[in-house]
Amino acid sequence: MQIVLAYAASAREVHEVALELPAGTTVGQALAASGWLERYPEIDTASLGVWGRKASLEKPLRAGDRVEIYRPLRVDPKVARRERFAKQGAGTAGLFARRRSGAKAGY
Repeated sequence: MQIVLAYAASAREVHEVALELPAGTTVGQALAASGWLERYPEIDTASLGVWGRKASLEKPLRAGDRVEIYRPLRVDPKVARRERFAKQGAGTAGLFARRRSGAKAGY
């Protein structure tokens, strides 16, 4: 069966490799077969998924699966959004950016 491994080592740098593996191979065995555990040691503590759904190392793979290796987040997405919103200013972003003349604030 053929599977694809995908890993973004950093922003705008995506590595993909297609592997031909025997049926019944697990996520952990696919990682070991790819050689990426030696090439990218940080993968050892990373989260894994198959087609965007979290998966463990023991999950068996099916033909055509895409195994994804997720980096840890550097910033909480909620905090990042709040900071962007504060930087843009409350009146220039989101629902309040285009206000009709004479309309009440927030509508």
